[in-house]
Amino acid sequence: MTCKINRSTMLRYFTVLLFFLFSVSLLYTQEEYKEIINNDSSFTNEKPHRVVKTLNKKTKKNKPKNIILLIGDGMGLSQVYAAMTVNGGQLNIAQMPYTGFSITTCYDKYITDSGAGGTAIAIGKKTYYGALGVDAEAMPSESILEIAEKHSLKTGLVSTSAITHATPASFIAHQKSRNMYEEIANDFLNTDIDVFIGGGKKHFIQRKDGRNLLTELKTKGYQVGEKLTDIEDLKRPYAVLTDSVHTPKYPHRGELLPDATDMAVKTLSTGKKGFFLMVEGSQIDWGCHQNNTDYLLLETLDFDKAVGKALEFAVKDKNTLVIVTADHETGGMAIVGGNFEKHTIQAKYASTKHTAVMVPVFAYGPGADCFTGIYQNTDIFKKMKLLFGFK
Repeated sequence: MTCKINRSTMLRYFTVLLFFLFSVSLLYTQEEYKEIINNDSSFTNEKPHRVVKTLNKKTKKNKPKNIILLIGDGMGLSQVYAAMTVNGGQLNIAQMPYTGFSITTCYDKYITDSGAGGTAIAIGKKTYYGALGVDAEAMPSESILEIAEKHSLKTGLVSTSAITHATPASFIAHQKSRNMYEEIANDFLNTDIDVFIGGGKKHFIQRKDGRNLLTELKTKGYQVGEKLTDIEDLKRPYAVLTDSVHTPKYPHRGELLPDATDMAVKTLSTGKKGFFLMVEGSQIDWGCHQNNTDYLLLETLDFDKAVGKALEFAVKDKNTLVIVTADHETGGMAIVGGNFEKHTIQAKYASTKHTAVMVPVFAYGPGADCFTGIYQNTDIFKKMKLLFGFK
């Protein structure tokens, strides 16, 4: 028996297939940074930045009023040392006097993703791969941001990804999957977070349920803008959604990350009882996924400028703990050559995915000595909670 298919039928099949592939591509728009592999292996830094000075003084106070947690997504020791090399041997991160190591494994896998990795830091519990703000049984658990909020501290999130992406969302959302972007956006309306800056505007306004969450935010008293300069009153809550999904990579987005960090700190420091702020350098991870040395180092250097803004405030304030860490390492980066004077680095990679290697934790300010040694990523939450004095 011979089966004949005419041209019009074939055309219909082909059209359906194209539509299906297009639909799938839309579903994974937030994760497209993982798909393009670029094996660049060298980088020269044309514009080294200055670092904050006189930071190696150890503080005697044990209890901070404020905590600024900065997460370099995918940033392991190799990424830090490579950035240090191309910046002439100097980084703001390198000025921090206390260092430890965090074990990043999640509940059900040896190698974590950013959802489970961010959640472990945010809620202090290991969870399954891809989870967001829930424990291993998929039950919601309060984050350090939400606990701080309950104790009348001001709170904020800053990210160079969509604000609904895994790491920032870990601190405010409670969803079974990190891919539930519209549900994650809903969760921002369930808190009284004072400041959030990042991409992801699409998930607030282009929704299946027809809601416009930006209008609802305005009703709650938030200022809403697309640029930092859109915010007129730094004493009132605000949301700055800088892009439809993710912000452009550095340098195309300009000094958005350090400027947003500085602006958030100025707003949150007006609170009498203190504040908690999480800042993410999201795209270090994306450069590592691509094995793109230029991309990951430009992002790491940009992240270090944001660290500098946090440290400048902490040095003057004397009541602020600054913590710098990562949710996991990406790429298995190995430094195979470099030159401090020429600001160059050569690198090779073991993977285009996340790895299981421990990541560094750097700390400065009151309570910073609690972050030395080797410990689970969940302990970062526990240490912050203890130092804030929350029961």
